[in-house]
Amino acid sequence: MKIISTASLALTCQLLAVPAGVCWAAPYQDPSPQVTADQSKNNKADRELAAKIRESIVADKSLSTTAHNVKIIAQDGSITLRGKVKSDEEKKAVEDKATELAGAGKVTNDLIVSQK
Repeated sequence: MKIISTASLALTCQLLAVPAGVCWAAPYQDPSPQVTADQSKNNKADRELAAKIRESIVADKSLSTTAHNVKIIAQDGSITLRGKVKSDEEKKAVEDKATELAGAGKVTNDLIVSQK
């Protein structure tokens, strides 16, 4: 009777597991993680900029409540917009308001137009 070494047994298990779809790989992580609200540095200038953008968005009564509630993430003077809006027009209007206050090239628009 042959004695199978631990290394060859492990290799055999790996070779059989991969085609069978049994794989113990680490979950995928995005190499360029996006900024989230809890990662904002929370400095005074960023808080004030986010507040001004929020005021501008909420003051526009043509926008839906959904658009009024988008996330505004400020970090080092740059703005990221996240959440849902009702239309492409709302998406553009919210982005335009943020750009007007933050400046050109300072706004990342990650808003999603909801299908409802």
